[in-house]
Amino acid sequence: MSEVRKRWYEKIPHPVSMLFGIIAFATILSYVLPAGLFERELVDGRMRVMSGTFAYTEQQPVSFLDMFVALAKGFKTASDIIWVVFASGIMFGILQKSRMVENAVGTLVKTLGLERKYMIVAVMTFVFGMLGVAVGYENNIAMVPIGAMLSIALGGDLILAAGMCVAAITVGFGLSPINPYTVGTGHQIAELPMFSGAPFRSVLCFCGLALLASFNVRYFKKIEKDPSSGLGVGLDEEGFTLSKKIEDYTMSGNNWLVALIFMIGMVVMLYGIFVHHWYLQEIAAIFVMIAIAAGIAARMSPREISEDVLNSISVVAPGAFMVGFATTIKVILEMGQISDTIAFNLSEMLTSLPLYGAAIVMSIAQCVMNLMIPSGSGQALATLPVMVPVGDLVGLTRQTTILAFQIGDGVTNLINPTLGGLIAMLSLCRVPFDRWLRFIAPLMLSILVVSWVFLMVAVLIGYS
Repeated sequence: MSEVRKRWYEKIPHPVSMLFGIIAFATILSYVLPAGLFERELVDGRMRVMSGTFAYTEQQPVSFLDMFVALAKGFKTASDIIWVVFASGIMFGILQKSRMVENAVGTLVKTLGLERKYMIVAVMTFVFGMLGVAVGYENNIAMVPIGAMLSIALGGDLILAAGMCVAAITVGFGLSPINPYTVGTGHQIAELPMFSGAPFRSVLCFCGLALLASFNVRYFKKIEKDPSSGLGVGLDEEGFTLSKKIEDYTMSGNNWLVALIFMIGMVVMLYGIFVHHWYLQEIAAIFVMIAIAAGIAARMSPREISEDVLNSISVVAPGAFMVGFATTIKVILEMGQISDTIAFNLSEMLTSLPLYGAAIVMSIAQCVMNLMIPSGSGQALATLPVMVPVGDLVGLTRQTTILAFQIGDGVTNLINPTLGGLIAMLSLCRVPFDRWLRFIAPLMLSILVVSWVFLMVAVLIGYS
């Protein structure tokens, strides 16, 4: 009897094995690729690459020992994101223990009606997407468990939950017309009016979210017809499932008090982000403050709060580990001084291409760079001072160059194993990265194709 051939997604290795393979590959590249550096200058408190300053340097191969030493450095570099994962896990654990989240989700579904479940999935995809557009990325980590509970309440699974919230936040943030980290930084570097060209980008963002909403609803219908076909089979749903029938749910006075504490905390966090430029450390601090206040309001004893803190940490610890593990890749590339070498050679490749080909390849080049520099603003500061002059040279408008950068950075965030925020949100949804790839890869390719069509239109109309 002939052996049954495995499908592509059945060959995806375990996430830990996958990341370790990339770490080993990056180490090998430090021996193969020549080391090189751009000169950098301090602009508005951040180091930016200076175009035309690339020079090859002495080889900096990463030794076998240093490859493992880089693990500790990776965790140190990612410490802020790791702590946000723990803090958000603690906050959700306390909120869940108070039964506020379960009662709120149950009451919402009861009010809207299960007969409208497909509409709810589509609408919530756009709601989470708009959070990505307007609020940011890691700032929305705390919302993920709520999306997970909502998906289970509707009859979906944790994969649908990740599609509805994690993917939506990622697409909304990645294609946001007002993304301060990618578009904002890019416009500063390209000397364009801040967030100019927003209507064109807004249409692209809407199309990406519409594709995702349709994809989520189609998956939902598939698993309703055959639950065994779902990618969420066997995933741990403990703490996300409803304990009563939908018609039995209501919000108590204490539930409303805890919900008010959560909402006040979120408003304070957003105020701090937009007015005082708070980031991960301040966000995590707010999460912990909400957890303590919610625990007291729910009349939990100090022992109950303490035990729930440790239980919550045990749930999110694997995801926190993956964040630090993935960051090791960036550390090794920096140790070997090959990130700039790759960026320089990719930019050199563009000068020999025709106009439309240069736009697409520029976007693909940013996809590659995104794996090495997962930070949107960091990638902009490292690549756009090189790409903008190259775009000028081949005849691309600067607005088109920024759009190509945004597409390459934003869309591939859906599958970027080095992106700490993505790994953190997936861990809160309890979705392993290999299953996530099986689910999201077809959608990512579809959004990339649509985005490239928009990029071709931008070249055609001289988008400026």
